[in-house]
Amino acid sequence: MTKQEIINTFDPSQPGLADATIFGLPFSSEQSEIIIIPVPWEVTVSYGAGASEGPEAILDASFQVDLNHQDFPELWKLGMYYAEIPETWKNNSDKYKALAQPIIEALEDGQDVNQIPALKADLDTINTVCRDLHTQVKETVLHWMNQGKKVVLVGGDHSTPLGYYEALVTKHDNFGILHLDAHMDLRIAYEGFTYSHASIMYNALQIPQISKIVQVGIRDFCEQEVDVVHSEKGRVLVHTDSDLKKETFEGKTWAEQCDAIIASLPQKVCISFDIDGMYPWYCPNTGTPVPGGFSFEQATYLFNKLAESGKEIIGFDLVEVAPGENDDWDGNVGARMLFHMCGVLAKNNGLHTGTKINFPR
Repeated sequence: MTKQEIINTFDPSQPGLADATIFGLPFSSEQSEIIIIPVPWEVTVSYGAGASEGPEAILDASFQVDLNHQDFPELWKLGMYYAEIPETWKNNSDKYKALAQPIIEALEDGQDVNQIPALKADLDTINTVCRDLHTQVKETVLHWMNQGKKVVLVGGDHSTPLGYYEALVTKHDNFGILHLDAHMDLRIAYEGFTYSHASIMYNALQIPQISKIVQVGIRDFCEQEVDVVHSEKGRVLVHTDSDLKKETFEGKTWAEQCDAIIASLPQKVCISFDIDGMYPWYCPNTGTPVPGGFSFEQATYLFNKLAESGKEIIGFDLVEVAPGENDDWDGNVGARMLFHMCGVLAKNNGLHTGTKINFPR
């Protein structure tokens, strides 16, 4: 059937189709406007684990998401497709995560890994494998972008979007990153891992086309990260959770804060959303939870304002969703945030998502 024939016969009020793609949608990759790249990777995690299971948890939970979104009621008609990826990504994540643990344990014991030949060799291997993963992600993203698709990435830990950013710079010579997170992620080769989840924004700064990183919700950082912020001389702007809350306690509205955040971004923007930026009850199983944060609605409000600001959203990543052993709450929150972010991306890029539903009251 043609895409229009599928739209005419598909009932979005019924449960998602079990044999369909993400959100229970019946479209093929060719018929879908948005391609979702899952990257189940968490080799360098240093505290809680499970981020590599995040994409699958989001996919499973997505079938319970109602498609009649208040802001984007016809988003589903555009089509969103969960791409197939090499099995080696998840297999290598498991394999090299196990190889990384003795290195982390040695560091925690105060040992110098560089003086232990076997661990140093393993560290070099892990850095090489992580670099290979980022190259493969870049190639995968470009494969879909070259077909005219809007491409987004779902992690995995926060190291996973580096190849995604490298793909974006082949299409855009200047853009900023709106970074929502509890952490700065500006550590330099954290624990010796060049591509650590805690180093993603430092690695992004090594890409000249990324002209600014604006961080929101930060509440955990080290001295080295503060030094990086100051050394970049305005290229990194930080809105800590403490500063934002102080402003609201003294009368400043979230709307005003969002306006200031958006104004500081360049014309083109990629969103990087670590789920632990939100209050921990939204993401209790994420790898490095921190007290404080912002609400689901604060995040979606900021994204909506960005979409309507006249600035261009060129992509986004959603990372660090980790399912619990006995519940799928984290996947449920991740799936709903993913759906909203797809709507924001589509609307901002001029794709038809329908007219917002307003109710009498």
